[in-house]
Amino acid sequence: MTLCVFALIASEFMPVSLLTPLATDLKVTEGMAGQGIAISGAFAVLTSLSISAIAATINRKTLLLSLTALMCLSGAIVALAPNYLTYMAGRALIGVVVGGFWSMSAATAMQLVPPSRVPRALAIFNSGNALATVVAAPLGSFLASIIGWRGAFFCLVPVAAIAFVWQWFSLPTMKAQARAHGSGNVFRLFRKRLVVLGMLAVGVFFMGQFALFTYLRPFLETVTQVDVSTLSLVLLTLGVAGFVGTTVIGHFLKIGFYGTLAIIPVLMAIIAAALIAWGASVTVTTVLLGAWGLVATAAPVGWWLWIARTLPQDAEAGGGLMVAVVQLSIALGSTVGGLLFDSGGYRGTFAFSAGLLLVGAFLVFLTARADRTKSI
Repeated sequence: MTLCVFALIASEFMPVSLLTPLATDLKVTEGMAGQGIAISGAFAVLTSLSISAIAATINRKTLLLSLTALMCLSGAIVALAPNYLTYMAGRALIGVVVGGFWSMSAATAMQLVPPSRVPRALAIFNSGNALATVVAAPLGSFLASIIGWRGAFFCLVPVAAIAFVWQWFSLPTMKAQARAHGSGNVFRLFRKRLVVLGMLAVGVFFMGQFALFTYLRPFLETVTQVDVSTLSLVLLTLGVAGFVGTTVIGHFLKIGFYGTLAIIPVLMAIIAAALIAWGASVTVTTVLLGAWGLVATAAPVGWWLWIARTLPQDAEAGGGLMVAVVQLSIALGSTVGGLLFDSGGYRGTFAFSAGLLLVGAFLVFLTARADRTKSI
């Protein structure tokens, strides 16, 4: 499952490190190429909102294997895409896998291990996410310089194939489980004010993050003016910092849960503003992006813990809703960020990102207040 997460996250965000050569080859703008992340997010939303109904009738192992096979197909389609439309179709397929897999992750962990081991199982799943953030972007950039962006994408296909075979032999049969009445309707969770505010905070945070993150490569090439090897090093710094952040975030969440979730977007907004001011310096930009990776990659760990704390009896519905909100936000952020990048350059995109992140921090404050009110 962890290997599958690694391949999935690497597949989802591979365009970030390949945006420039990809856009050149397909004869589209970098903003249009960035919509490959937007479309995967849109299809992830649709899948996450409907997957619980499918999961109620199909063996979960069969469903997971089907999604992994679809990930292999997506990678092959993107790598061989003769035009922009085919590329977007391949990206839509990876969105289906993202929405289905993450929506089922918590419920799958509950079937694989005893209740006391569920948090540990989810942490192991997410270690694949952290590892992908470390190696996917710099490795993608490096491979593209040797075998082209298509070759970089195609390298993910055998990884997904190995994950398929491994899951085939290692996962036990996980029969569909009966659901409580109404549990398939994730929108019923919006009856709770705490859930509404929390999901708004999550959504605005991810929209702000990916409005900037999606367009890092063209920013680094045109503003910081790095070469391919330096680009790979900068992206590796971001990834390694993200891995470190994922491992230490639990300590800070124990000290101050909502405080940590609020400080993260504030720090990211400051970094976005600093990149506008000092983005021409390779050293400063590398340090700033390392700090960005440290906090940005760790943030989802906190929000998944928030789901477990807030909706302990609705893990599958809450997980599906969280995935839908996150992926919709990624799609919106990368779309609006791309439009701003094409029309006004990186400054407008980065300023938009900073503004959203500050709004996200304020929404965390409102969420914390609603949680305290509920507890009284």
